[in-house]
Amino acid sequence: QVQLVESGGGLVQPGGSLRLSCAASGFTLDDRVIGWFRQAPGKEREGVSCIRSSDGITYIPDSVKGRFTISRDFAKNTVYLQMNSLKPEDTAVYYCALTSVTICTMRAGLYDYWGQGTQVTVSS
Repeated sequence: QVQLVESGGGLVQPGGSLRLSCAASGFTLDDRVIGWFRQAPGKEREGVSCIRSSDGITYIPDSVKGRFTISRDFAKNTVYLQMNSLKPEDTAVYYCALTSVTICTMRAGLYDYWGQGTQVTVSS
């Protein structure tokens, strides 16, 4: 069955970097769209990037543009979220998700499968 497993979260100082991984099983990336979302306590879930595997088209919202990048590795069936210049406001649980929609979207309601999340804490 479809499974998404995030890893790579942790505690990092402001200005630091982390790379999150989303290992997919039960399907191949091929032409699928994978999104990364985050949710901080008391806040709504927020999309931070997505990628359409077939052509590598990505979308990065203005809130993290220039700091976050998304990529995929077909051989490992894994999608990555590289986060640089991290700020305390980036602290959240980060989730990857799979949608049946064929274009990048940050509408969480369009994603059908979700991972369990990985905690990212940015603090000195």
